Amino acid sequence: MSRQVFALILAGGSGTRFWPLSRHEKPKQLLKLFDEETLIEKTVNRLHGHVPIENIVILTNEDQVPGIHAALPDLPEENIVAEPARRDTGPAVALAAGWIAAHDPEAVMMVLPADQLITDVEGFQSILDSACDAAGASEAIVTLGIKPDWACPSYGYIERGDEVKIEGVDSEHPIVEVKHFCEKPSPEVAAEYLAAGNYSWNAGIFIWSIPTLKFELSKHAKQLAAFVDDLETADDFMQHVKDQFEGLDKISIDYALMEDACQVLNIEADVGWDDVGGWPSVAKYFPNDEHANAVRGESTVIDSKNNIAMSEGGKRIALLGVENLIVVETDDAILVANRDEADAIKKLVDQLPEELT
Repeated sequence: MSRQVFALILAGGSGTRFWPLSRHEKPKQLLKLFDEETLIEKTVNRLHGHVPIENIVILTNEDQVPGIHAALPDLPEENIVAEPARRDTGPAVALAAGWIAAHDPEAVMMVLPADQLITDVEGFQSILDSACDAAGASEAIVTLGIKPDWACPSYGYIERGDEVKIEGVDSEHPIVEVKHFCEKPSPEVAAEYLAAGNYSWNAGIFIWSIPTLKFELSKHAKQLAAFVDDLETADDFMQHVKDQFEGLDKISIDYALMEDACQVLNIEADVGWDDVGGWPSVAKYFPNDEHANAVRGESTVIDSKNNIAMSEGGKRIALLGVENLIVVETDDAILVANRDEADAIKKLVDQLPEELT
């Protein structure tokens, strides 16, 4: 049976590792880090021809709604939903599932982060098609795993098992059982995973049918299951969200559901994926000179190496005799940081005046 496909795009993150470019009203997913498209535009555009625009729902927070409207003018206004509070991905998924179930209780639903980069769009779309077919023709939850190319300790991992065949699904991409979801490992364990060859990075991309999701939630997350049921039949959807959402337990969808679900399948993807976790990730896509200086904007660089520099406010950045720095300039702030401290930028943001965050 062919089912209608909907997509949830999770866009509530703050992206503080990209300060001073990112702010509360303009987080990572609303930045133009690579070209003239924001990351959320790229996420929506990757679904073109596969998910109708009216079937895409974006969950965010109140501060970011205007920016998302501006970035995605073709998306119906009612498809951008502001969460009343931060309750993690479990309640967020349940909220969107209720929204989708009210439109089509038999639909296939995919869950996608708003802030990832994928360079092989055609390959990604092909894998999504296979995943949606598998989810629609079975009672399984399907995950997308990213084929690892190094022993990264910063990602969760998926242990892949035997290949499975689903009746009525002719997939050109192998579909395998998920044996285990693994937490972020130590560097040594990550190296073991890479050497084993049957582990994928967990990209946080999930596909299921609404009936499967409701069944699994009823088994493992009864509070979220009741919330979905209530939303599906609510006379005033947003009022119901406002009344109940903040009272939901704060829990990720991984803990609420994925680790205990009855059947979870995986398709591994090698599609030029990057979670764009901080300035060092972005620097790979900037022009690089022979001394590994990654620079975007006007600059002069002498006797310097392994630096990242971005001029957003129009000023020229001049580097002389320095190495391993991150220098980012905007109209109202300048960041100068050790490149090895990129993950700690979010701690710096906590100490800044509110008007700069």
